[in-house]
Amino acid sequence: MITVFGTGTGAPLSPDPALSSAALVVGGRRHLDAAGALLAPGAERVVLGPLAPALDTVERYAGKGQGVAVLASGDPGFFGVVRALAERFGPAALDVRPGVSSVATAFARVGLPWDDAAVVSAHGRDLRTAVNVCRAHPKTAVLTGPGAGPAELGAELAHSGADRVLVVASRLGDPGHESIERVTPSEAAARDWGDAVSVVLCLDEKRVLAPVRTLAGPGRPPSRWALDEGEFEHRDSMITKFEVRALALARLGPRPGDLVWDIGAGSGSVAVECARFGAAAVAVEKTVDGVSRIRDNAAAHGVDVRVVHGAAPTVLSDLSDPDAVFIGGGGRELSAIVTACARRTRRSVVVAVAAVDRVGAVRDALGAAGFVTDGVLLQSSRLAPLPGDVSRLAAANPVFLVWGVRPGTQSAASATSLTSVTSLTSVTSLNEGVVE
Repeated sequence: MITVFGTGTGAPLSPDPALSSAALVVGGRRHLDAAGALLAPGAERVVLGPLAPALDTVERYAGKGQGVAVLASGDPGFFGVVRALAERFGPAALDVRPGVSSVATAFARVGLPWDDAAVVSAHGRDLRTAVNVCRAHPKTAVLTGPGAGPAELGAELAHSGADRVLVVASRLGDPGHESIERVTPSEAAARDWGDAVSVVLCLDEKRVLAPVRTLAGPGRPPSRWALDEGEFEHRDSMITKFEVRALALARLGPRPGDLVWDIGAGSGSVAVECARFGAAAVAVEKTVDGVSRIRDNAAAHGVDVRVVHGAAPTVLSDLSDPDAVFIGGGGRELSAIVTACARRTRRSVVVAVAAVDRVGAVRDALGAAGFVTDGVLLQSSRLAPLPGDVSRLAAANPVFLVWGVRPGTQSAASATSLTSVTSLTSVTSLNEGVVE
């Protein structure tokens, strides 16, 4: 049996037969030092550094039937060593004694519940995912690491203009040395925080208390999408219609940790819907009234959308690289916008085009960037009432939806031809990338 002790962030380890009889004890240096008096005099001690050699040593002792104890910070089953041990030795070989996690302790210190918080690890991982989760959610806990601490997180959030407060919790559970500091992202970026940081809370203090729910986490995926145009403020029907938006969302694939650009956003309907899926969203709009409208729509749907006032592609240079881009406007600059977006995006570009003359240029720009391209012509007719309790079909303007996928980032259709498909009712379904 491999006994895993979570040292928690409070009381020290207590005497335990599994600890005192262990032939091998693995843990961080400070954990081994703190538990020294509780260990058998002849026990081998391995300071936990690179994981693979430590696991090999554990296997050697466990294979001989000798007791092994592993000491870990906080709750070892929460972004901790239990995952690696279970994958290597199987869950049945583990006896886990959890401690209080740093996340639970940090939220307790600031008097907030955390059943509605997003928790993301930046330890040994790409910081951009944590940044995008912080931008999209009002309450996020970030487990930090070398090169991904409060300073780096703060710099990215300050650059994106996110209205957040960072709570930097250091040396949690260490009497006399524990520290809880509230700073702005800019203030965090200007500090050297050392290696004592336990966790960073990123808070939108206007929205930190969510309604009571029965499901833990930052919220369920939306129960519906491709919302009706009437659920957004818009000017003169200048909004991406829900049939088009449905397929655009399917091709964008917004998810937590992603950053999505909505270029020529108009009402911001695509950005808002991406934010409802948990992605960080940026809406680029060149009109003043459009900027105000997007902000109102984001607020009405309870999501955080960063609105950038200006014309693409000029204003794009100051934005962080996106995972996916939707382009709903562009006029004469459309080809240049598509080229600029294709150069920056990690995954896909989706373009709505009303003028048939511009379809070829969009495909050429995507193809020149090395993308696999495809598209459809969406021609929908919605049910409209007639006197006598009967209905007619009211045709909407046809729209080309063209998309490009960076090879290797997701399953992309090999075909590059445009497919013309007609929707006979306002009920839209997705079937292998085609709207029927």
